[in-house]
Amino acid sequence: MPVKVSVIVPVYNPGIYIEDCIASLQRQSLPPDAYEAVFVDDGSTDGTPARLDRLAAEDPRMRVIHQENSGWSGKPRNVGIAAARGEFVMFVDNDDYLGDEALERMYEYGVANGADVVVGKMAGKNRGVPVELFRRNHPRATVENAPLIDSLTPHKMFRREFLDRIGLRFPEGRRRLEDHVFVTEAYLRAANVSVLGDYVCYYHIRRDDASNAGFRRFDPAGYFGNLREALDVVERYTEPGPVRDRLFRRWLRVEMVERLRARRLLGLPDDYRRELFAEIHKVVVERFGPGVAAGLQPTQQVVAALAETDRYDDVVAFAAWEAGVAPTAAPTRVEWRDGSLHIGFTAEYTSAGEPMTFPADAVRTTPADAPKDVEEAVAWVGAQTAARYGQATADLLLRERSSSAQYFQPVEFTRETVAVEDGERVRLVLRATATVDPALLPGEGVWDAVVRVKLGGWTKECRLGPAPRATRPEPYAGVVGDRAVLPYWTEPHGNLSLDTSVEGRRLGLGGVRRPDVTVSGARLRVRIPLHAADAARAGLRFTASGRTLHATGTLTGEADGPGSLLEATLPSGLPRGIWRVALSLAPDAEQPGWTGLPFALRAAGGSALAAGGSALVVPVPRPGTARKLLRGVRRVLGAARAKVLSPLPGERR
Repeated sequence: MPVKVSVIVPVYNPGIYIEDCIASLQRQSLPPDAYEAVFVDDGSTDGTPARLDRLAAEDPRMRVIHQENSGWSGKPRNVGIAAARGEFVMFVDNDDYLGDEALERMYEYGVANGADVVVGKMAGKNRGVPVELFRRNHPRATVENAPLIDSLTPHKMFRREFLDRIGLRFPEGRRRLEDHVFVTEAYLRAANVSVLGDYVCYYHIRRDDASNAGFRRFDPAGYFGNLREALDVVERYTEPGPVRDRLFRRWLRVEMVERLRARRLLGLPDDYRRELFAEIHKVVVERFGPGVAAGLQPTQQVVAALAETDRYDDVVAFAAWEAGVAPTAAPTRVEWRDGSLHIGFTAEYTSAGEPMTFPADAVRTTPADAPKDVEEAVAWVGAQTAARYGQATADLLLRERSSSAQYFQPVEFTRETVAVEDGERVRLVLRATATVDPALLPGEGVWDAVVRVKLGGWTKECRLGPAPRATRPEPYAGVVGDRAVLPYWTEPHGNLSLDTSVEGRRLGLGGVRRPDVTVSGARLRVRIPLHAADAARAGLRFTASGRTLHATGTLTGEADGPGSLLEATLPSGLPRGIWRVALSLAPDAEQPGWTGLPFALRAAGGSALAAGGSALVVPVPRPGTARKLLRGVRRVLGAARAKVLSPLPGERR
């Protein structure tokens, strides 16, 4: 079979961090002869070369090339392209890893859409990745109709014939932003770019030792010199005008303005901050016309204007003010309806821990010049945030705790203004309801609810919470397909999370009381504190005296309450005795999980209920009660005997 995909992995001293990468490549769902991995060892000095040689000897899909150290990832990737045999090449860093179906899904999506470039959804573990780009699939994306330019890392799939035809390769040598130069040209020259947003293909990892190449402090002069090369690519393949300005705006916003904001700036040493600011000032003055900054959000416009006019002290002062700005999200309701979880919340921004207020009569204006001082800058940002309130949005994302995979949930929201200070100022409050269908969440795990608030020049995230213990809703677990999903509040912070693999005590079945259980003939009915939208199959297990019997029942939602009704026909061969009862929500699974119910059935009056016997609901017998009592008696007797035999003071045995 022709090789469909060649995965190219530049390698330099990854140590143990390469193991997740290797394991993910070996787990790929593509047929083994449909892909290969080419590891290009760039002169590693740890044990990696020997590890890769063993890997290549054991697995024919894995190839390794050794070379002298080149200083950066550009040359190893180019060597990998030259050695690749696949129709597409995919670039993976040695400390990252792929989703198990990444190559198969990206390849099929690229072929189906005739793409030269395929961008797969990313998840960032302790590092940022694009979010808006992956809100949905984009089969035919361009730099004009999608935020492609927000994703300039090389971790994508490229048609090899396309790269060869246009002669596109990575800049080589010890340098930065070689991926920006490569990916930008690919976007601008590709016949089509496809974005796959419904499956996490790439896991971008920040190592525990923070030694990823991208996290090392860079030399500002060299970094922004390399950045100019990416701007040169844009100028080469676009005409002056709105499209070029929009593309340039990405570098102004991400690589310059964001580095000069809030804690990101304040956390740097002053001498390095000044050096960084000086290089940014040069690029802004040299390369960007007024149309570039004009499309920024208000806070970003302020920082860009201060950088252009070389006002370092005001940039630092503005950053100190912005460092106190943060979103907050308060839950208002969490309830199951028709198989979906409806989550209500409000969101707004705070400053120094207090709700932010804004002018009630704000009008949108365009600044003629940079603000004369920070006080004027803050006032202008407040007015423009209020004037643009119609653009504010609130989103709810569910983020899987172990992998950081995240997915947008459908949200409806309204924008409210709350008058304060005799109506002269207002709070800007977004009131939202998200509808979560847990069946659409891939796999099992714990999903944290994260609120993303876009307002003025801020796009920030926060956990949904905290919810005060006394007033927060406490919904039941819900039955979704063959699994239970539990909304719960974390301890001690009180934030909302969903456990999609909940079982045992956490299901809350201990809340069943004896009046909730009825037996009529051979028919068992139990009111269960679980939400079930439709009739869901459930398994019942009855055990007594080493014997086990099974039955199948149904869970249906109750019209007059939040719980469900479990109904089942008892096994016809239920002999006399006390039978413990356990419930499984996945009775057809290979290994169904069982949760004990807090009641038992006493069968009497015959060997079978169907033959005229009966069953009573009784408490679950406590295991080993007689044995525990006997041990207690023995302890008491033993203590008494020891007391009798103890010698009197001054005596010896």
